[in-house]
Amino acid sequence: MSGVSGRVLVVDDNKVIRQLIRVNLELEGFEVVTAADGAECLDVVHRVRPDVVTLDVVMPRLDGIKTAQRLREDPRTRHLPVAIISAGGEGEGAPAADAFLAKPFEPAELVRLVRQLLHREPRQRRQAGGADAGEEPSAGDGCAERPTAERPAVESPATERSVAERPTTERPAAGSPAAGSFCPGG
Repeated sequence: MSGVSGRVLVVDDNKVIRQLIRVNLELEGFEVVTAADGAECLDVVHRVRPDVVTLDVVMPRLDGIKTAQRLREDPRTRHLPVAIISAGGEGEGAPAADAFLAKPFEPAELVRLVRQLLHREPRQRRQAGGADAGEEPSAGDGCAERPTAERPAVESPATERSVAERPTTERPAAGSPAAGSFCPGG
């Protein structure tokens, strides 16, 4: 891999899930910054300037739906790609989000979704009334499909780091268990 593919702000109140998402995206060359809830996301988003934000729905202080709405209301983050990653269809179809990914999911689904958001047309042009106005990722891209096979949860050996301590060069080993299937259990 040459260089970083983009910066992703991962927002989830579950430390294990944050770390699993972090490791799987870092293995694909993304720089990852994490936040524990929507309030922390809004505190750091302007400083870390991510290319994509992923949000869980159910979080303390400020949930993912309200966080996405506030990101859209701020002119500085209005066009920032936002994906809801949540269990049980919570947040599916949220108007402020660009995409939805149901838990549990395969790491490849997560990576594909983040790459799609990085390379999509800016939100402003889509909503301006062009041929693709308001278009969301198609159901056939796997983003909203729930895997049918049961998979065990994978625990990451890496430790959580705060936004201030985020590394830009450390990468987990390719054989790391965090590179496998991911079933956070809801």
